[in-house]
Amino acid sequence: MKKILIADDSATARMVIKRCLEIAGFQEAEYLEASNGQEVLDLLQQGPADLLVTDLTMPVMDGTELLRQVKQDSRLTSMEVLVISSAKNDAKEKELVEMGAFAVLPKPVSPAMLNQALGAFLPQKGGAAW
Repeated sequence: MKKILIADDSATARMVIKRCLEIAGFQEAEYLEASNGQEVLDLLQQGPADLLVTDLTMPVMDGTELLRQVKQDSRLTSMEVLVISSAKNDAKEKELVEMGAFAVLPKPVSPAMLNQALGAFLPQKGGAAW
């Protein structure tokens, strides 16, 4: 079973993202949730997730710093990171992809958007059945 970690300071946003992922075909995944980047790092001490879906604007540690720390940790570098943000900023999106995010999606996210982003990424991981 694949492990998906969702990080957002809004419990409602985490619920929506999880539901969208389930609709997009990820019903069988194990879901973990965190409200900030530090909670993510604490959870990852138990082992990497297969996919991290993170917001950018969070207290304690934001998504940019979280991505930086994940991609610098040799135990976590292979973990895929998808960023979801309400701030539309092409330069920031480019920076995040260069840092190691495989995609940056705008809020509000939809099952179709997630399916498209993950579909482009997942063929090498085995497609939607991933």
